Amino acid sequence: MILKYRVSLPGIKGFARVYEVKGSASLYSFHKQMRADMDFPQDQVVLFKAFDKDGEVAARYSVFTDFGFGTIDHVTAEQCHKRGEDKFIYFYDTTNVKSVIVTFEGVAEERRNVIYPLLVETKGPNPIEFENGYVAFEDLPDDKKKDPDDDDFEDDDIDVDEEADDETEEIYDDDDE
Repeated sequence: MILKYRVSLPGIKGFARVYEVKGSASLYSFHKQMRADMDFPQDQVVLFKAFDKDGEVAARYSVFTDFGFGTIDHVTAEQCHKRGEDKFIYFYDTTNVKSVIVTFEGVAEERRNVIYPLLVETKGPNPIEFENGYVAFEDLPDDKKKDPDDDDFEDDDIDVDEEADDETEEIYDDDDE
């Protein structure tokens, strides 16, 4: 069974990743793939916080600590899905409380000759870019969304009235020596 998951950031439309994961894959293998694809820090303890269909916390899965439901290297995506745990908050940096939302989207057809987990869709830069101030076009307020091809588009960076500087002297080294 191949399960399809969408990774998103809360409140940000300009970011998404979609993965196909074998049902038999551990949460740990899914974590390693997301960490590699999205440049998450290598030296952090991670946590999957699982939610049931009612939005209640159903389980917590970590690397070293068993919170009563197993560790991420022993729990599979299919086990979580069968228990109705189809939404996770994946904390890729528990120290700084940095996370993404992982949501089950459906079952996919198995592809031949590919290695799972498989990244099948990408939108926007990695999460770290949003922390550094990147704002996707879709996330801009309506008054900031302007199409440069529109007739009424005004670019604040273009100075139309600026006259050419004819007095600039160009200096070149003489090669006459």
